[in-house]
This record gives sequence, structure tokens and C-alpha cells, in this order.
Amino acid sequence: QVQVVESGGGLVQAGGSLRLSCVTSGSIFSVTHMGWYRQPPGKQRELVARIISSINTEYADSVKGRFTISRDNAKNTMFLQMNSLKPEDTAVYYCNLLGIMNPTMRRVDAWGQGAQVTVSS
Repeated sequence: QVQVVESGGGLVQAGGSLRLSCVTSGSIFSVTHMGWYRQPPGKQRELVARIISSINTEYADSVKGRFTISRDNAKNTMFLQMNSLKPEDTAVYYCNLLGIMNPTMRRVDAWGQGAQVTVSS
């Protein structure tokens, strides 16, 4: 079974920074992509950033230039560096992995439990 676990959320003032981490476990044959999503209070979950490789990343317009997604494959960890945080970034942030499991070769779409990020004005 593949699992992903987020950490690093918290409370920060506007203009501050936080770094989220997502550690994956389980037997993975291949990773199609990993990503960060967020769900603000009373709103639907939305894509924040997605990474296929170090040179193939995607960001929501609202976070471009402020957030950076990265992966450390040796440590099975994905990061989201969040700078210049704004109150509208307040949300529960979720880690997602889409890939193929080993040895079944079945598709896996794993979600973490979420990490709360609160930005005060």
C-alpha cells in the first residue's frame, strides 16, 4: 500500500514563509506525477503545484513566483516552499501521488491527510 504523509503546516503572518513536506512510503513502480492541492475554508479543492520532473513543473497562477515545488527522490520526499504568504493562501494543503504500484502494476492515486496552513493579516 502506498501512503503519503504531509508535515510542516502552521500559523504564519502575511509575508512569511513555510515549507511543507510530503513523505511517501510503499512499493512504487513508477510515479506519474506528484502534486500539492489545497482546500480553502468553504471552497473546493484546487491544484497548487505539480511536479513531473525537476524541469517539468506546473503552478496555479495565484502562487507563481511565490511557491516552489521540488522532490528529493533519494528521500522519497516532496516539498512545497511557500514564500510571501498571503491570507488568501489559508487552506488545508494536501499531498497527492499518482503512479503505478509494485508488483501489481495497478494505478495508485494516494492522498495525504492534509496540513493546515493559516496566514494571518
